[in-house]
Amino acid sequence: MSDTMYEDYERNRFGERAEDVYSKPVRAGKRTYFFDVKSTKEGNDFFLTITESKRRVERDGSFAYDKHKIFLYKEDFEKFSEGLQEAIAYIRENLLKDLPEKKGDEFTDVSFEEL
Repeated sequence: MSDTMYEDYERNRFGERAEDVYSKPVRAGKRTYFFDVKSTKEGNDFFLTITESKRRVERDGSFAYDKHKIFLYKEDFEKFSEGLQEAIAYIRENLLKDLPEKKGDEFTDVSFEEL
């Protein structure tokens, strides 16, 4: 999706243009996750967008980014968080039992020139 397409896409469910409030990028290998808090134009409602961005190399050697985005509204925060925590707990307890526990934070800071 192009940036102009994202501008149209980033309207909230009421059709209002979203305003950036806070952003937390998390670098994880070849992917970067962005947790962006947005407000309505009037500033009386807030929501979260979660974006996965993955860099890929084009045939001509240039870089492009695949982006996938979800919108999470305040009334869904708790259920979403519970579902995510349950899924992660299931994976850790049932599928990753034999893996050694990681020590420390393996994420690195994001250089926005890379994005």
